[in-house]
Amino acid sequence: MSISVAKRTVMISYDYPLNERVRTWLRIEDLFAKADAFVAREDVRDHHAALQALFELAEVITRPDLKSELLQEIERQRVSFDAWRNNPAVDGAVLAAVLAELQLTRETLLATTGKPCQEIRENEWLSMMRNRCFIPGASCSFDIPTYHYWLNLPATERRTDLLGWLAVLAPIREAVTQVMRLLREGRKRASVQAIKGLYQVNLGGRSPMLLTLVVAPDYPCVPEISAGKHAINLRFVTIDKQHRPRLCEQDVAFELML
Repeated sequence: MSISVAKRTVMISYDYPLNERVRTWLRIEDLFAKADAFVAREDVRDHHAALQALFELAEVITRPDLKSELLQEIERQRVSFDAWRNNPAVDGAVLAAVLAELQLTRETLLATTGKPCQEIRENEWLSMMRNRCFIPGASCSFDIPTYHYWLNLPATERRTDLLGWLAVLAPIREAVTQVMRLLREGRKRASVQAIKGLYQVNLGGRSPMLLTLVVAPDYPCVPEISAGKHAINLRFVTIDKQHRPRLCEQDVAFELML
């Protein structure tokens, strides 16, 4: 007796920010994911990569308007969800939990004083490391002996240090995680097709913040977008061996979330 197992296709998901706020939040989200992955490992090169991700986070989070933009988005989402309070089709307990979570994130963010990454920037050793790590090849043992010593500590000690430095950024991390989760959960999913590689989304007065495309890897092409006030234009391009993009000549089926 033979049993056939269906082969699952791993889809490729592309996120496209439709304003600068979401662009920054996606970068922060990506850098935290990289830092987490590298911290969890034990090799010194992984912990070096985790430290570089921390420094990149410090650069992105330094934006002076980041905290206020997150607070504005949390308030926008709170008002949006609060409007559903008396809707009989909405689970009141779930709605109350979401509103409570938004309120807690807001209070935590408001309680933070100074710049989000001030402690990291004021750490002399980290500051020295940050300046050296952005110079190609400048983190060798002869460049920074103290860093070489740190890399030779037990992996558990290095991980404890890395987790402690990342914890400084926890309020920003939690706020970004929450607003991005609610943005993603509030999207509508549609199965559509780009004819000869082209597709247009008419906005009809809407101002979306995030667009996601999910495409099967069988298609040898990647999506490019250009967003305007009234429409979003998508085109799928193929990449040849010289990496010169050209319009895909076939129809491409994909899932669109906006």
